[in-house]
Amino acid sequence: MTTMTTAPSPNAASSPMATAELPWGRHYAMVRPDHFRVDYVINPFMDVDTQPDRERARQQWDTLAQTLLGLGARVDVLPQRADAPDMVFAMNLGLGVVRHDGTPHAVMSHMRFPERRMETGSAQPFLAERGWTTSYVGRDGVGAHFEAGDAFAFGADLVVGYGPRTEELALKHLAGDLDVRVRGFRIVHPGMYHMDLAFNPLDERRAMVCPSAFDAGSAAALLDLVPDPLVLSEEEALTFCANSVVVGRTVVMPACPPRVRERLEAWGYDIVILDLSEFHKGGGSIRCLTNPLDITLGRDLAHVPGGEVLLP
Repeated sequence: MTTMTTAPSPNAASSPMATAELPWGRHYAMVRPDHFRVDYVINPFMDVDTQPDRERARQQWDTLAQTLLGLGARVDVLPQRADAPDMVFAMNLGLGVVRHDGTPHAVMSHMRFPERRMETGSAQPFLAERGWTTSYVGRDGVGAHFEAGDAFAFGADLVVGYGPRTEELALKHLAGDLDVRVRGFRIVHPGMYHMDLAFNPLDERRAMVCPSAFDAGSAAALLDLVPDPLVLSEEEALTFCANSVVVGRTVVMPACPPRVRERLEAWGYDIVILDLSEFHKGGGSIRCLTNPLDITLGRDLAHVPGGEVLLP
């Protein structure tokens, strides 16, 4: 286990929109890509005959980690299991929330595909060693499938996509376990099988949203939830542009279509474009490679005793 840190970035008080910044997204877990490869096909981007270049993938991963550090974020690094080629996509390992009393708690994922289920066997001890309590939505075939790449804090609620990977039943488990309000949105697009490919919070009022990823009712409800959405076309979303991270007023992106760049810059964001093309061969990009560890109950998520689930 390795921890990389830099001093927190200064508060951009001079920015007219500084108060709108996401308070989370300054502490991440990442998995070093020592064994990243394509051994199977579980999404439309994967092809066992098109393997990532290991050296180039490591360079791209290093650049991403150093970029986050340079923006003032903290990065905790897990080694990758040799038998878990997709473990590098750390976002899917579990959903971390810091409780009211300061105790960090993670709901570990129960992957839809058995090829990935061993990953939490390494992620759970990593978190436990750092003082995290953990629980599971489902495990060993019991309960519902849940993959944390489907879950985001936005507007004081937990926004969760379900369908291809996360099951609807998991929403009830998440709400009760974390004492939060869960808003569920049904994903129907095969190429945007996780929420993090079609939705990305930018600040307290803004988020990238690709309506094409969802059924009609869910798309409408999600657009209603976001006061000022940056609506992505299907073509734009499939560049992985929503699979980005935001640190303060900087959006770190694998791609930025011209119309998306124009809107982000008009809103006052700085844009950093990084090449993550080797990881696209596995169906993931920047957000998939980074798991935020600083989402806080009472600050980023409203405390709802017993939890609540809302569907369109």
